[in-house]
Amino acid sequence: MPSYTPPLRDMQFVMHEVLKVTEELQLCPQHADIDADTINAVLEEGGKFASEVTFPLNISGDSEGCVLDKTTHEVTAPKGFKQAYAQYVQGGWAALSCDPAYGGQGLPFVVNQCFYEMLNSANQAWTMYPGLSHGAYEALLAHGTDAQKVLYLPKLVSGQWTGSMCLTEPHCGTDLGLLRTKAEPLADGSYAITGNKIFISAGEHDLAENIVHLVLARLPDAPVGSKGISLFAVPKFMVGADGGLGKRNGIYCGGLEHKMGIHGNSTAQMVLEGAIGTLVGQPNKGLAAMFVMMNAARLGVGNQSLGLTEVAYQNALAYAKDRIQMRSLSGTKAKDKPADPIIVHPDVRKMLLTAKAYAEGGRALGVFCGLLLDKEHGHPDEKVRADSGEMLALLTPIVKAFITDNGHISTNACMQVFGGHGFIKEWGMEQYVRDNRINMIYEGTNTIQSLDLLGRKILGNNGATLKKFGRLVAALVEEEGVNEKMGEFITPIAILGDQVTKLTTEVGFKGFQNADEVGAAAVDYLRVAGHLVFGYFWARMAQVALREIAAGNTDQFYLAKLQTARFYFAKLFPETATLMRTIRSGSKSLMDTDAALA
Repeated sequence: MPSYTPPLRDMQFVMHEVLKVTEELQLCPQHADIDADTINAVLEEGGKFASEVTFPLNISGDSEGCVLDKTTHEVTAPKGFKQAYAQYVQGGWAALSCDPAYGGQGLPFVVNQCFYEMLNSANQAWTMYPGLSHGAYEALLAHGTDAQKVLYLPKLVSGQWTGSMCLTEPHCGTDLGLLRTKAEPLADGSYAITGNKIFISAGEHDLAENIVHLVLARLPDAPVGSKGISLFAVPKFMVGADGGLGKRNGIYCGGLEHKMGIHGNSTAQMVLEGAIGTLVGQPNKGLAAMFVMMNAARLGVGNQSLGLTEVAYQNALAYAKDRIQMRSLSGTKAKDKPADPIIVHPDVRKMLLTAKAYAEGGRALGVFCGLLLDKEHGHPDEKVRADSGEMLALLTPIVKAFITDNGHISTNACMQVFGGHGFIKEWGMEQYVRDNRINMIYEGTNTIQSLDLLGRKILGNNGATLKKFGRLVAALVEEEGVNEKMGEFITPIAILGDQVTKLTTEVGFKGFQNADEVGAAAVDYLRVAGHLVFGYFWARMAQVALREIAAGNTDQFYLAKLQTARFYFAKLFPETATLMRTIRSGSKSLMDTDAALA
């Protein structure tokens, strides 16, 4: 059976020693009183909830799955899920970072980020039920009418109700301009919505008494394509003016998907037959409103893979210390045993350190993005708010795609550490591989994220935002450039920063002549950019570790951080050289292949 220990020490290191989040947050009026002790205490309790309440349900939830009653269209979640959700609500966890005006606790989003990492390590399938509610809350907070906010937000904030995101249809996934769901206006100002949605995570379940579905649909006179999409709030049960629940609405689950992973979450086929909904935002401007929820979901999906990488690493490390196989190539290490523990073998260490480096790098990036979100929404300086939002927009596709790709690499590597036992269900490792795999697909496939990064976020503004991140790298290089001990961390990111600038110019020029050049380069480009970002954060973490060691701190945590940083730059970061070569090879070897793909 697997185990899980919340990585509180590393979270505290990133927040308080590297990124100084309390100093940053205290500049925001609503967080002026926040301090490290409060953050640490909240996360310690959150870690207990994750490890003690939801983690024990992970394997059983995977085995049991969800059950649909085809007569009533009700879905029952695995045993224990509903009770765990009730504890989550009772503990006030749903309200952690929500607006106090609607019953929230008003804590920083960065705290919620760390809490959700632990929940994802413990049980991704369960965590998706409350996780989607945060996106619905954010979309309604940003674009809902006053009446919608009063009606829905207090119940979403408390966790009494949950939310879902209804985008995908059988004939269209990413290309939402093809969607066919119709919304007919009614005399009272509401709409009757008819259509079919698929792959709706947490679309139907028994954890909460009501579900607020955010549904994309077309008005009768809507323009064709993505410019003719509107967003609607469609509750599972109709809601009275007093907030009380009325009759069942015309939206129901027509089937559950049989999936590779996340069996404990209900991935629903949703049928709308004249379901009553209200317009969110402006007519035909639904994508803008939905993107608030989608961007929150993309950050959340990266966090899911971060959580799985961490828990897979913890279990692989424990196994590698205990499992004995063969002798070390450099001589016997465990003389009292018939063989050495497999952790002595170089390739086993490489697999473990790969997962560790990607988990800790991803955590630093995730916390940084959480802090950017807090500053975007709460900093008193308009320029800081705008700059934070712009930087977050640049990093969102990297969080979603790079961290989930790394999660795929890491969970597979950790399963490999177990050898044949990793393939056996009771150890839990194969579930982490299966559960992580969807993270590379939904909320926009990683290819879509790559096209978004290169085409829209970088080439779309002539690299202006990328240059802003480049200035962060340059500032660190300038600060530590003469420090010989930092050279092994600073030199690689300084060189890659210059290379990325030149590469971006080349790809942009070729793409101007042939758009397929951008499509051919995008996936590899995102991975190069991801390493630049991770390299920056690993250099900053190494900087702190070196300072602590130089000051005489004997805590082995800092030595471990330094060793992991050296591994990252020696064994993972050099991937960028190959990627840049494949980018420069262009699109011809991909597109001039009609005969090969006939």
